[in-house]
Amino acid sequence: MLRKTRFVCVSDTHGYTPSEAGFKLPAGDVLIHAGDLTNNGSLRELRKTMDWICNADFEIKIIVAGNHDVTLDPTFYAEHGRSFHSQSIEDPQQCLKLISESPSVVLLQHESAVIRLTRAGGPNTIFKVFGSPYSQFKGNWAFGYDSSDATRLWGQIPLDTDVVVTHTPPQSHCDQKPNGTSVGCSALRKTLSLIRPHLAICGHVHEGRGYERVHWQAALTDTEQDIETETQTATNAVDHVTRGQLPPMDSKKQSLIDLTSKRNERLANEGFSWPGHGHGHPHPAHEISNDETMSSASPKLSAGADPEKASPRNSPNAPSLSASSPSPSLRTSTSGTIGRLDHALRTLRMETCIVNAAVVATSFPHRGGKRFNSPIVVDLELPVWQDSANG
Repeated sequence: MLRKTRFVCVSDTHGYTPSEAGFKLPAGDVLIHAGDLTNNGSLRELRKTMDWICNADFEIKIIVAGNHDVTLDPTFYAEHGRSFHSQSIEDPQQCLKLISESPSVVLLQHESAVIRLTRAGGPNTIFKVFGSPYSQFKGNWAFGYDSSDATRLWGQIPLDTDVVVTHTPPQSHCDQKPNGTSVGCSALRKTLSLIRPHLAICGHVHEGRGYERVHWQAALTDTEQDIETETQTATNAVDHVTRGQLPPMDSKKQSLIDLTSKRNERLANEGFSWPGHGHGHPHPAHEISNDETMSSASPKLSAGADPEKASPRNSPNAPSLSASSPSPSLRTSTSGTIGRLDHALRTLRMETCIVNAAVVATSFPHRGGKRFNSPIVVDLELPVWQDSANG
């Protein structure tokens, strides 16, 4: 059974509250913040941001950091903290604790989690999300990576991911600067073309705010040779991209993306990660969250990811995660039984909706003053977890 689940997406709030940015948070089931919660990572800014996030009436709030959230990258901050906070150095562990101590908040640090919605009267759906704070930029900021590390970095995303949340956008999708230059990550885009999640939420490039529906055009067949060469085929294919239309910045209308077929064409993506829901396709092992909590998540490291190398600069602050019962990643699934399995799954995953949810609409130096966008609301059909468990 599928049921509509509403995601309310924001990014790049840079320390502003909804009231300061001129909008009211729409109602929904899941709030997603795709990074740059602050302008320079101070504890004061983080407290201000977490106050409105924790008080917002969502069953789950999923957060990734961004390059401006410098105190959430302890290794970077240990080396460069004084260039941001010369008068009073912050405690990164205190800042991280502030974000993670709320039971309704899931902070993802280049890791995945299974989310089970259990609130009475809610959709009671289940999905797997991967979140990462990494991005590329000019200047000295947190969570950076070199282009030479990009393929390895994004290759750690598990293949059974339903929702991907990254601070950086993928190349050529919601990533254009005012001069028309695309500044997103090409390796992330290639990974998305193979995983084909339902949603990919990002920010970072303020002027790229909006959404695109990408219908992946890779030719998929059932031969072993095609499976082994699928990565090259997918990355060279021409995709059909539809740029969505949202209300203008000063509009009172909600910025809604309906992927359920109620208002628009339904998302062409049937390969949900959960068995017993009617598709008849097996799927790699996954880790179910703990039923003792109202809404619960279980983070884990994707297969093939070396905990010492998960941070692209081999920094000691790479997430320390359990690697038990891992899901396969792109690095472990290009041939053999798992390769055939992932190949079959991707024949059902034909389309991804990519959303840049930047709230601050302008970039430094904000000529003409700062302007703000409203949150982007996404309606998506997801499997009901009771049905998944009993199927």
